Amino acid sequence: MRGSHVPTTSTITVTDWPDPQAREPGQVVVRMLHASICGSDLHAVFHGLLHAEGPLRPGYPGHEGVGVVVESRSERVPEGTLVLTVPQGEMGGCFAELQLLDDLHVVELPAGTDPGDSLQLRRLMMAQQYGTCLYAMRQFWPVETPARRAHTCAVMGAGSAGLFFVEEARRLGFAHVVASDLDAGRLDVARRLGAVPVRVPEQDLAAVVAEVTGGRGADLVIEAVGHDVLRDQAVELAADRGVVGFFGLPERHGPTEVPLWTAFRKNLRLQCSVAAQAEPGLTSFREALRRISEGEIDVEHCIGAEFPLERIAEAMQRAEEHRPGDIKLTITP
Repeated sequence: MRGSHVPTTSTITVTDWPDPQAREPGQVVVRMLHASICGSDLHAVFHGLLHAEGPLRPGYPGHEGVGVVVESRSERVPEGTLVLTVPQGEMGGCFAELQLLDDLHVVELPAGTDPGDSLQLRRLMMAQQYGTCLYAMRQFWPVETPARRAHTCAVMGAGSAGLFFVEEARRLGFAHVVASDLDAGRLDVARRLGAVPVRVPEQDLAAVVAEVTGGRGADLVIEAVGHDVLRDQAVELAADRGVVGFFGLPERHGPTEVPLWTAFRKNLRLQCSVAAQAEPGLTSFREALRRISEGEIDVEHCIGAEFPLERIAEAMQRAEEHRPGDIKLTITP
């Protein structure tokens, strides 16, 4: 089969790999129909977060995909089943013609999904990232959190994840949602979804949050980019006794500075979110699929340019450049 190969940082190619086989009980082989590029893929390929086993794995680091099961040793997921693949994030293999997984890391697509409807499949594929955002938001802001006042949520980054957080914050009833980004096109989407858009660095995010909250700060700040400097700013933006949610990956392995003195003085809760793929029953991904299939969530803004697998290097470079208007790019094996 053909699949991506990341031999070293800043290099991604496509090469031949042995076809995977389902040998163990519970394993399935999925023929990939579509995969999408995530910001964490860029960290792995370009930013020094290449996993030690990455060069040895076909399809690495793709972890957002949809496909059809073509070989199965699972009693639950038979051959012919259309699935969302949710491999462990660091060990994804979606950028390949075939992907080997166990049945704990696939979720059946809704009944009636048309395997020949590329647009429908690409919409449902967004459930992978949307599911990670649902999982994260349940940690950042549990539903039992009392609404003692008009709450404000600030989302740093209006990529696909940031926009999903905007939609979820509005759904949860935050009175104000502020979204920041470098790109005017993404901020237009954020505005349409109900957020106050802030184009940085031209606009001062802290000043806008202060204006919206009467100087109190945001009750929930979500860093959805993965830049260490933004984590510092997130702590500064938070209100006393607020929550700072770290969703974007750190920029490096090992220690990273956190403005703990400010967080301590504000009595903040700093919450990271990782490993939605280990959630029992993959509840968040199933809920994401349901909401997308029933039209409860807007994912149309994520349906961007499509590239064949052989052009993955070009697609990854384009995603790295954050071209205006790009939110989510698709790879089609």
